[in-house]
Amino acid sequence: MLANKKIAVLMGGPGSERQVSLASGNAVLKALSGLGLDVVGVDVTSTTIDLPPGTDLAFNVIHGTFGEDGQLQAALEKLGVPYTGAGVKSSRIAFDKNLAKAAFIAAGVPTPRAEIIDVSDGPRLPSFQAPFVVKPPREGSSVGVHIVRNQSDATAAMADAAKFGNDILVEEFIEGVELTVGILNDQALPIVHIIPPEGVYDMASKYPWLSGAKGSQYICPADLDEETTRVVQHAALAAHRSLGVEIYSRVDVLLDARNRPFVLEANTIPGMTETSLLPKAAVAKGISFPDLCGIIAELSLSLRPGTPG
Repeated sequence: MLANKKIAVLMGGPGSERQVSLASGNAVLKALSGLGLDVVGVDVTSTTIDLPPGTDLAFNVIHGTFGEDGQLQAALEKLGVPYTGAGVKSSRIAFDKNLAKAAFIAAGVPTPRAEIIDVSDGPRLPSFQAPFVVKPPREGSSVGVHIVRNQSDATAAMADAAKFGNDILVEEFIEGVELTVGILNDQALPIVHIIPPEGVYDMASKYPWLSGAKGSQYICPADLDEETTRVVQHAALAAHRSLGVEIYSRVDVLLDARNRPFVLEANTIPGMTETSLLPKAAVAKGISFPDLCGIIAELSLSLRPGTPG
């Protein structure tokens, strides 16, 4: 299906995850080139898209703002250019943690108890006491996220999160094992167990090459019994489906001491370097990184043959 197709790998973007996106984009570019495909990299620096003439498919690897929130998808649909991954609506819902939380609850997906706090008139605190997690609703890669363990730290955390928006999501803190589950073509991939160096999986431990910090450890497949594996994968797939996400995603899950899964979020443009978590899960399933990129491209082109607008 990809033979004689020109593929533009869109990377970078104007958001806070630009450097991570460039790393993902260059890895995908190399992988698709290795498959012998006609592929070109496009560094997107604003919300204006300038595609090479004759582009048959846009492979979207722009993390966070613009690439993951539905804006880029809408622009590409207007141009009539097919693109990879989640569509306009599912991208918008998955990227907005408040909308995603509502979708999880409506579908019965296990997820931490939460409140949306309006701070437009100044910092406010949730009705429940610490520990809890403060999250700006429309940022990725743990940007602006605070784990509040002591009530005395709550006001400062809320004030910092307010820099990113007025409708802050506050979730109860779940003590547990950090897991992530890749979803590809409506199937759950092997689970990845994430072991952060200091107990918190933040921007520094996700991307140590950006900060010089100590990186996290990853075990895939996670060392879980068969029943727990099934329950976690079922919860992740239910979350993916509740958001209506197309083609692929990566769902983050916490597993508490009673082996209960709690879905945190679904990432519709997860990291796509050879050492990123979705590719790790794919390799554990017997899918190489180049083949994973090719599968995503083929499934996306099949879903969206393209209609000039």
